[in-house]
This record gives sequence, C-alpha cells and structure tokens, in this order.
Amino acid sequence: DEAVRQLKLHSIAVRLKNASQEGDPMAHGKPWTTMGMREVLQTLQAHPAWQNRAEARAKGRGVGVAIGGWPGGIEPTAASCQLHRDGTLHVHVGSVDLTGTTTGFALIAAEAFGLSPDQVRVISGDTATAAYAGATGGSKITYMVGPSVIKAAQDARQQVMEIAAEELEADVADMEVVDGRVQVKGVPDKAIALSDIAKQTMRFGGKYAPVVGNGRHANTIASPAFAAQLAEVSVDAETGEVTVHKLGGVQDVGRVINPLTLNGQIMGGAMQGLGWALYEQMAHDGFGTPLTGSWIDYNVPHFTHAVPEFEAVLVEVPTEHGPFGARGAGEPPIIATAAAVANAIADATYARLTDLPMTAPRVAAALRANEGRVS
Repeated sequence: DEAVRQLKLHSIAVRLKNASQEGDPMAHGKPWTTMGMREVLQTLQAHPAWQNRAEARAKGRGVGVAIGGWPGGIEPTAASCQLHRDGTLHVHVGSVDLTGTTTGFALIAAEAFGLSPDQVRVISGDTATAAYAGATGGSKITYMVGPSVIKAAQDARQQVMEIAAEELEADVADMEVVDGRVQVKGVPDKAIALSDIAKQTMRFGGKYAPVVGNGRHANTIASPAFAAQLAEVSVDAETGEVTVHKLGGVQDVGRVINPLTLNGQIMGGAMQGLGWALYEQMAHDGFGTPLTGSWIDYNVPHFTHAVPEFEAVLVEVPTEHGPFGARGAGEPPIIATAAAVANAIADATYARLTDLPMTAPRVAAALRANEGRVS
C-alpha cells in the first residue's frame, strides 16, 4: 500500500496486476495448483464497500484492503458407513467436530449415497476404535476426511444396490435410491426400502452380509485458499483509539458444503485476526514475568463491541482434490485482517503502523510522529 500511495494507484488494481495464477511458480519453484487469488480480489473490487469508499472517507473514516492465503494441510484418512435397520446411514469418523465438520460430513455422505441429510448420522469415535483421521485442524478436515466419507458412502451404496438388484431381479446398473427406497429406474412400483434391506442383513439366518462401506484417502496435494478483506475504521485523533466499523471478508472456499458453517469460520477467523491487529499481546516485565497471563489481563475482541458490521462473501473456485471441490476454510481468514486494518488506519490518518497490536497508545504515538504530513 505504501508503493500504491506513492505511485497514486489503486490498492486492488495493483494486487490484481501482480496476483499469481494456477501454474505460476511459488517461492520454491513449484507451480501453484488451482487457486482463487484473482477471483477473490475481483469480487472485493466489485463489492459496494469498496466501490463506495468515498462515502466512508467523507465521514472521516479510512478504508483498507489486504489479501492473504493459507496452503492447507494434508494427512491420510479413513472412514466407514453402515446402513441400519431404520434406514439411516451411520458415518464413522475419527475426527473431532471442532467447527461443525460433522454437519458437513452428513451433507457429503447424503450426497454420495443419495439420502436426505436427516437420514445420516455422523459418529466421531476415539483413536482406539475409529479409523485414522489425523489431527483436527490445519484447515484440512473437510478437505481430507471428506473424500474418505464419499468413498465409504459410495461403497455402502454399491452394496445396497447389489442386494436390491437380487431382491428385485433386476440389473445393478438399473438401480437408484429415491426417498429412502431402492427402485428400478423408470419403475417406481418395483422398489424396496433401505430399512428392509438393512433388516435382511442384520437378522438370524440372513443371507446378505451387513452393509458396511469403507473409504480411504491419501491425497498428497494441498489446495491453497485465499481470502481478501476490507476494513473501514475511524481513529480518535487524541487517544489513538481505533474503531472498526466494517470488516468484510471475501474467501475462496472451493465449493460450499455448509454455508452456515463456512460463514461462521470466516467470521471467527477474521475476529482472531482482529485480535492480532488491535488487542492481543503477550507482555512481560523487565524480569521476563508475563503481564498478560490470564483472561483478566489478556484482551481479546468480542462481536458485541469490536465489529458492528461484518460480512462474509464466499467465492467458489473448485479444486479437483477436495470433496466436491471444497477447500480448507478455517485459517485463511486470519491472515489478512491485521494488514487490512493497518491500511485503513493509514488511509484515515496517513500514519503507518508496523507493530502489532496497534493499541491506542501506539496509534497515538504514530499520529504525533506524523503531524504535519500531507498526502
């Protein structure tokens, strides 16, 4: 942004001109995989918050933008699916439901099997009983466990089709799942309920093996996710206190699996970034004793007072390596927040802050050092 200011250019235009694309070399020389850096910037450029930034400046506020990315984690995983007597599909995973991923797995399994999501139950087991799923974190659970869930659901579906085909005396290729039943395509009256199929596999003397689908996945290619943010702030000229009026995040999520969860993750990540920007720090005295070692002393942002207005915009640039094209989503929104806020402060006051957090005393000192400067 400092270069943009000196050259009298536009912040997003310069970023777009220099944005990497799929196939461009990364820092270590390897090419970028599918990525949405340009799409995210273009979406932010067209957003009313950027287009109408003159209105914010007329109120004495500053508007700043920034973009950041996160490579996303990779780790081998496995999952299983079982059909039960009530016709529900039970998905067994070894990952913890940290940010709503369980709901996403239910949607993924339902899509792969052909069921309604309310007919899917996801069970998170411990490491003694569940298949390996790796650590829950790293923006990789949906990305890495999701494909295993798809494969397990498809495996279970195939087993169900074979049983139904034998019971209905039809070809497996002619089977389809509709409203909790397996029927012959074009002949809806020739059908058998999933619950009846399961009962035949779970009874004394049954001739069919239980329906248990297994899925394994070991993708070694990460799919980076990019997030651009816009901050609109005002700065108290006397105290240096920064008020964030708007914080908008535009993020490439690959493919939306669960919109509510994604919005929550983006908002939560941006709030963590806002903590880095304005509030959070580990302070020590001259003897090295922590001064911010408890929640009484350690300051964190809250939605009730930190961000009066927040918007998350989801951009879809599917990756061939994620479930139905989805990317990791939890960490990318943390990266750009502090830079966006710093750029907004500079836009409002011409004061450039380079240390985090940008507390009121630090901002006030920068304002005093910057007195007399003109654009």
